[in-house]
Amino acid sequence: MAKEAKEKEVKKAHYDAQDITVLEGLEPVRRRPGMYIGTTGPDGLHHLITEIFDNSRDEAMGGFANDIEVALLPGNYVRVVDNGRGIPVDIHKQTKVSALETIMTTLHAGGKFGGEGYKVSGGLHGVGASVVNALSIYTKVTVHKDGGVYTQEYSQGKKKAAVKKIASTKEHGTIVLFQPDIEIFKDINFDWNRVAPHMREQAYLVPGLKISVIDARGVEDKIDTDKCFYLRELGIEAPSQTFYFQGGLVSLIKFTNQTQKPIHKNIFFVEKKVEGVESVEVSLQYVDDISARMMAFANNIRTPEGGTHVTGFKTALTRTLNAYGRKNNLIKESEDNFTGEDVLEGLTSVVSVKLREIQFEGQTKAKLGSVEAQSAVNTVFGEAFAAFLEENPDDARAIINKVVLALKARKAAKAAKDSVLRKGALEGMTLPGKLADCQSKSAEESELFIVEGDSAGGTAKTGRDRRTQAILPLRGKILNIERARLDKMLASEQIKNIVIALGTAIGDTFDLEKLRYHKIIIATDADVDGSHIRTLLLTLFYRYFRPLVDGGFIYIAQPPLYKVKRGKEVMYFYAEEEKNDYLKKEKINLEEVEESEEGESEEEGDENEAKSDKKPKSAKIHIQRYKGLGEMNADELGETTMDPKKRILKQVTVDDAQEADKVIDILMGTDVPARKSFIQSNAKMASLDI
Repeated sequence: MAKEAKEKEVKKAHYDAQDITVLEGLEPVRRRPGMYIGTTGPDGLHHLITEIFDNSRDEAMGGFANDIEVALLPGNYVRVVDNGRGIPVDIHKQTKVSALETIMTTLHAGGKFGGEGYKVSGGLHGVGASVVNALSIYTKVTVHKDGGVYTQEYSQGKKKAAVKKIASTKEHGTIVLFQPDIEIFKDINFDWNRVAPHMREQAYLVPGLKISVIDARGVEDKIDTDKCFYLRELGIEAPSQTFYFQGGLVSLIKFTNQTQKPIHKNIFFVEKKVEGVESVEVSLQYVDDISARMMAFANNIRTPEGGTHVTGFKTALTRTLNAYGRKNNLIKESEDNFTGEDVLEGLTSVVSVKLREIQFEGQTKAKLGSVEAQSAVNTVFGEAFAAFLEENPDDARAIINKVVLALKARKAAKAAKDSVLRKGALEGMTLPGKLADCQSKSAEESELFIVEGDSAGGTAKTGRDRRTQAILPLRGKILNIERARLDKMLASEQIKNIVIALGTAIGDTFDLEKLRYHKIIIATDADVDGSHIRTLLLTLFYRYFRPLVDGGFIYIAQPPLYKVKRGKEVMYFYAEEEKNDYLKKEKINLEEVEESEEGESEEEGDENEAKSDKKPKSAKIHIQRYKGLGEMNADELGETTMDPKKRILKQVTVDDAQEADKVIDILMGTDVPARKSFIQSNAKMASLDI
C-alpha cells in the first residue's frame, strides 16, 4: 500500500507538455474576460462601447473622420458608425484572410501596432474590436470602402461566413453592430446616463468632431439598420443628443465650471508638441471652492487614476506658483512654500497628452505609465503657465491669494485635527460615548449603523447582534460640509463622533487600513428629514472619505414601509406598490383591512377585535404604516432592517465621479439659482411622501 501511494504521488507531481492548455482564437477572452475589460459588471459592459467608439474616434484624431454616431437599439444592441476610411477588407498577407476578419477575430491585430496607419491612437484596433467581438453573442461589421459595401457576421468571436460584398456605395466608413453575451454579463442593459456624458467629453477632446448619441431602445417598430448609414437618416423618434465643440479643452473647463464662481477672468490654455510627445494640452481655471476637479487624458482616454502626465502637471503647478509668489512678494518671507495640496484647492484642470507609443498600467487604461509624458507636461505647462502669470497680473494675484488662503486653512485644519485626536486620547475616550460598539475586533465582519435620532438608536441597540453590529445615533442633522473646511467640520460634535468611530482619521492622515467596520450603514427615516440627513452623510463620505465609497463600504438601509398582519401571518413591504399588489393578488376586500392609527399597534387591533360581539368570518388584515425607525419595536427593526439574512441594503457606488461631483455641488453648494433649476428639471423623477 505504501508503494502504491508513493507511485500516485510521483505521478501527480509529473508536469510536462501534455499539461499545457492552448486556447485558440479568442477563447482566452471568454475564459478570462476580466483580464481584458476589468470586470463583467456595469463598468465592463459599458467598456465595450468605449472600445468600439475609440476606433472611430481615432479615425477622427487622424483627420479621416468628423462624424460619429452611437445608438442604443432594442434588444440591447449597440451600433457605432463613423465616416472614416473604413476597415481594410483586402486579403492580409500573413493570415491569408480578409483584414477585416483578422482584426475582428485575432488578438493583437490592427493598424496601430506599427507603420503609418495611425500616428496617435487611444486603443489598439485588434485588441478592442476583437475583445468586444469575443464577448458578444452577435456582431456585424459593415464597411463602406472604395465604392463597395462589405459585411461579415460573428457569434462569440467566431465568423459565421466569409467577408462578402453586398452592394455599391458613395459613403465611406465603418458600422459595428453588437449585442453583449448574457453568458458573460449578468446584466446587459446599458445606462444612457453613462454613455451620453462620455460622448460629450470626447467631443471636447477632438475639436470639430460631431458625435451623435441616440437611445432608440423604446422604438416599437423594427429598425432596419441595413437601409441606412447613419440611424438618424431613418427619422425615428427617439431621445438623442449631438455634441460638437470647437473650443476644445477651454470649452470643457467652461462646462465644468458653469455652476462655479471663477476667481480669475482668463482661462489658461497651452498646446504644444515636443520631442517624443505628439501633443501636450493643459487648461485650467481656479474657482471659489475648496474641492479640486482634475481631468486627465492620454490619447483621449480618461485616466481616472492619473499617471505620469498628472505627476508632471502637479510638479510644475506647485513650482511655478511658489516661484511667482516669492518673486512678486505675494508670499511673505515668514510663510512656508505652497504644497501640492494647497495649489489644488479650487482648481479645475484638464491635462491631455497624445503619444505615438503609449503605455498604460493595465488593460483598462486607468493610469498612464509612459515616462516621457511626465517631463513633457512639466516643461510645456511650466513655461506656459509662468508666462500666463506674468502677462495677467490681476489673474495671478487672485490665484496666489486663493492658494495662500488654502495654506492657512490647511494649517488650521491640521491643528484642529491634532486637537481632536489629542483630546480623545487624554480623556481616555477613544470612541464617542454615544457609540454602542460591537464585540468583534474583526473589521471584515463588523458593521456600523449610523441611525437617525436617539429613539431609533435605542431601538437599534436592543435589536442588533451585539457581536458584529455597532450603533451610532445622530442627534438631528449634521453640518453641511460642502463648503466647510476641515477645522470647522471637526468642531461639529456629530461629525467628530463619526470620524473617531470609523477609525481611519481624516485628511492627509486618512488610512483605509484602520477602518473599524467594513459595512457603514446609513439608517434614516423614510421622510423628507430622513432623506436630507442621508444626503448630508453621503456628501461627507464622498468629499472626505471617498475611498470608502469607491471600496463599496457605504450602504443605505431599507426599512419596510408597511407591516401587514393576516391572522398569524406577518409580512413586510418596502414600497406602496408591493403592498397594493399583495392585496390585489390575494383579492382582499378593503373592508377587511384595518390600518393602525399612529401609535396604535397590531396588538391593540387584535384586542379590539376580540371584544367585538360578532366573530369575523375571516382573519382581519391589519396594516401598519411606519413613519420612522423609532415607531418599530426592537424585534421588528432587527428582523427587517438589521438581520443579514432578511434585510435589504443598497450599496452606494459612483459610476461617474465628475457628474456626481457636479450634482453634489449643485444640491449642497451655495448657488441657489443652479439648485432651483436642477430641482425644476428633475422634479418629475422625485418620489414624495406626502
